[in-house]
Amino acid sequence: MKGILGTKLGMLQIWNEDGKRIGVTALHAGPCSVLQIKNKDRDGYSAIQIGFDACKEKHITKPEKGHQKVSFEKNNTYYSNLLELRDYTGEAQVGDLIKCEIFAAGEKVMISAVAKGKGFQGVIKRHGFGGGRATHGFTTHRETGSVGAGNDPGRIHLGKKMPGRMGGKKITVRNLKIFRIVPEDNLILIEGSVPGPNGASVLVYQK
Repeated sequence: MKGILGTKLGMLQIWNEDGKRIGVTALHAGPCSVLQIKNKDRDGYSAIQIGFDACKEKHITKPEKGHQKVSFEKNNTYYSNLLELRDYTGEAQVGDLIKCEIFAAGEKVMISAVAKGKGFQGVIKRHGFGGGRATHGFTTHRETGSVGAGNDPGRIHLGKKMPGRMGGKKITVRNLKIFRIVPEDNLILIEGSVPGPNGASVLVYQK
């Protein structure tokens, strides 16, 4: 596995080599510092912990300063966004920087982020229901309709598609293609859309 933390900047349009206009999402990815290395003998599993989003010293606690001491001595930066990558395939030491060059244009990656929160929504927007008839005196055009069995068991089963809060949950999208890497600006351009609002923290990785 290899991965990197980043921030979603927004979408733009780019023309590819065939002259076709496509929509891409720009991600500011890395550099991420390796803060800790875990192994199976000591911790029970293999992983590395990386840090992203540089922050001021006054914004982190003393235990966090001690945890990031080795990385700070090498990079002179404290990080507020920490994440573990299990079974990392690359060679890494505490304090090393992981940059967007670990990926290449044309590769397919997985991206995880928290989706936009849309509040309380009905079944048409939340689940894609078709809605009721719009004529012949039908007055409940966007309502759920019958949800009970009417017999045994006379109850609503768990997991029934009903109105409720929509969005605000972690979403992972697979097989997103990298359109371009811009190392000098730490940018990754992804074909298509990416979960989350602009400014959201995203994880780009491969398994």
